Amino acid sequence: MNYPHDLEKLINYYAKLPGIGEKSAERLAIATIEFSDEEIKEFSSTLENAKKNLTRCTICGHLTDQEICDICRDETRNPNLICVIEDYKSVFAFEKSGKFNGTYHVLNGLISPIDDIGPEDINLDSLVKRVKELDNPELILALKPTIEGEATTLYIKKILESEKVTISRLAYGIPIGAEIDYLDNVTLEKALEDRKKISE
Repeated sequence: MNYPHDLEKLINYYAKLPGIGEKSAERLAIATIEFSDEEIKEFSSTLENAKKNLTRCTICGHLTDQEICDICRDETRNPNLICVIEDYKSVFAFEKSGKFNGTYHVLNGLISPIDDIGPEDINLDSLVKRVKELDNPELILALKPTIEGEATTLYIKKILESEKVTISRLAYGIPIGAEIDYLDNVTLEKALEDRKKISE
């Protein structure tokens, strides 16, 4: 298909988004150019502001536009219950379920020697620091059941074996290889309820 050059560039950018195929990218691009001039300006500034202002929470690593995210600042949550997840998309998935009243720790990746990603490349140091500052915390490892997820689980268990911490993992009702952020609320809630202790 021969698109006008600027339209093709816009389609190509939309196609970079996860889950967006060529047809969907085309529809989004055409819908965008039909925005009013005012809407285009607002859309553009919204993208720029999101890129410029969003950062990682200094405590948990979640996405935020402040130094400390809303979840870490929420005094009604249980700070001793920490759900350890791969990326911030999973936080949104758990929060939509509305059934978890603890906090999170976002690793921003998983240990993967084949991809040259080691323990020092993910957000583990701050997790150890948090555990040491808490009183008998529980970590719920909500990592996907893959080789990388298992490697990260075993490493976390190893580096915390001398600490007073309970480590549990989500129940295996989650399909093998599933992405946490794609699971429905009921599956996530059940996995939390049926979590299994793997260390003390």
